Amino acid sequence: MENNLVLLTETVIDGGWNYSRIVKRGQLLRLTDLEGGANVSAMFYNAGNFSERFNLGDTLKIQHICRLTKHCCIYSDMGRILMSVPEDTCGWHDMLCGCTHAALIEKRFGKKEYQEARNDFYRNGYDSLLVELGKHGMTKRDVTEIINFFSKVTVDEKGAMTFVPGNSPAGSHVDLRAEMDTLVVLDTGMHPLSPATEYPRKPVRAALYACEPGRKDDPCFTWCPENERGFAATSLYNL
Repeated sequence: MENNLVLLTETVIDGGWNYSRIVKRGQLLRLTDLEGGANVSAMFYNAGNFSERFNLGDTLKIQHICRLTKHCCIYSDMGRILMSVPEDTCGWHDMLCGCTHAALIEKRFGKKEYQEARNDFYRNGYDSLLVELGKHGMTKRDVTEIINFFSKVTVDEKGAMTFVPGNSPAGSHVDLRAEMDTLVVLDTGMHPLSPATEYPRKPVRAALYACEPGRKDDPCFTWCPENERGFAATSLYNL
């Protein structure tokens, strides 16, 4: 697939900051963990109708998965596929734990506000994502479930969750191909279960490429029979 990608634009998102952009059908957003150990909390919306958005439950049960990885798809609450994952060098992206909030960050690292530290103040995932949603006319009522890219969490037989350090080495990347025009909203703050003892600031590169649309023999289509039906519903919407 690499030979079919044409770079359109790229930016480096500093650790602990927010970012968003509309990724159009026929485009691909590549997220790259530049230093290793990054986390990217992400939400997804139909760019033409924000009331249609990422649905965690359907994404998991339709594909019989507990984490996102190569060849999986990101489903909306209308049963359509917002984005697919044609390439992933990390291998495991958490879909269970949500994002950080102000009380958690203050408890772990203390308080460092903008008035004191300017752009080095301590941010949290929830408020960071809200700031980015506000740029698109949305509020806290529009917050969705979250995918934490580059982070791995395992669950034991008793339901206890464990964060797995070292899941994403420097240079790991994941490709998100838009199957319909999709608003992607990101926060590059820490994972809520991260054992970090210092406030982490891990940068992530977001590169937008033009790409060929997926075809029926694409592994994302054939991951499971349900995905074939999801792509068919999405194709009807895109007509």
